[in-house]
Amino acid sequence: MAKILYGVSGEGSGHSSRARLISSYLLEQGHSVKIVSYDRGYKNLKDDFDVMEIVGLTIVSEDNEVSKLKTITTNLSKIPSGTRALNDLRATIKKYQPDCVISDFEPCTAYLASHYELPLVTIDNQHRMRYMDYQVPSEMRKDQLITETVIRAMIPRPWVSLITSFHQGKLKNDRTFLFPPILRQQVLDKKPTQGEHILVYVTSGFDSLINLTAKFTRETFYVYGYDKEEVQGNIHYRPFSKDGFLDDLASCKAVVATAGFTLISEALYLGKPYLAFPMQGQFEQQLNAFMLQQQGYGVEGKEVSTETLAAFLYQLPDFSSKLANYPHNGNSDIQQKLDKLLSGTLEHLYQFKPK
Repeated sequence: MAKILYGVSGEGSGHSSRARLISSYLLEQGHSVKIVSYDRGYKNLKDDFDVMEIVGLTIVSEDNEVSKLKTITTNLSKIPSGTRALNDLRATIKKYQPDCVISDFEPCTAYLASHYELPLVTIDNQHRMRYMDYQVPSEMRKDQLITETVIRAMIPRPWVSLITSFHQGKLKNDRTFLFPPILRQQVLDKKPTQGEHILVYVTSGFDSLINLTAKFTRETFYVYGYDKEEVQGNIHYRPFSKDGFLDDLASCKAVVATAGFTLISEALYLGKPYLAFPMQGQFEQQLNAFMLQQQGYGVEGKEVSTETLAAFLYQLPDFSSKLANYPHNGNSDIQQKLDKLLSGTLEHLYQFKPK
């Protein structure tokens, strides 16, 4: 059995949600797993796994737009503590002696894997922007190139990349493998129903969207992200609750939210049309929203307007019809791939060692 160091990005909850499922599976198979994360990733995983806290990069946003100045100043302030955390991580690696490193878009563990010549496997959705061919409109191509460059800078070349994606594309090499989104068991087991409410999920205060929903008085909106329980007209604010959120997601008639990969993946699996408002300045969310619309599962919300929401609601029957054929795959394919890569003395994984 392998000793695995697992680096997990702490930005948002999607990375830690995926890492929770993968780590649990690896532990069930008898492997040893030590997780390294920060911010929300550390908070989400520390009570259930062996987790070391480090310092990581943070994106600061306001009203669904990246604040470049605050993002830069916030991360610059972390340099002293980040240096200490990196030295602690070096010491941990020397003590733990991992057989391989898995990275869910966490650069410190990835670079130290390269430094110590350890096998590096990436499991994320970011590497589709590096190793998958896909077409975007001309106005997105500059951000596409910048994002690919940033990914290359953050994560050194992995031995193997396991990409999760809800859209398809030709892969650029034979060490990259494509899988459906990894979904928590509660989602896989959930039986969706058709309710009358619309689920709204926002992060970092997206007040302009909430103000818009208030105008659609014939609709009922269940809003998550403000962490309060309150009713204001047609808007029902819901407190944070994993079970409550999933119940509301499975029973809604549609989703209006930011364009995070995890929520889109869960909503599509449950057959819910999706109006996605990508965070401005974050290409990955722009890509998610664009691909969502390209496949006929929902709408890319380019502006928060009455026209955008009204058009989305009008097209709900068309989106629902398209989603009736959405593939319902579980997590077994990527689990089987991991079994093969980590079997024995990792001989299969070592076949991908860079020459």
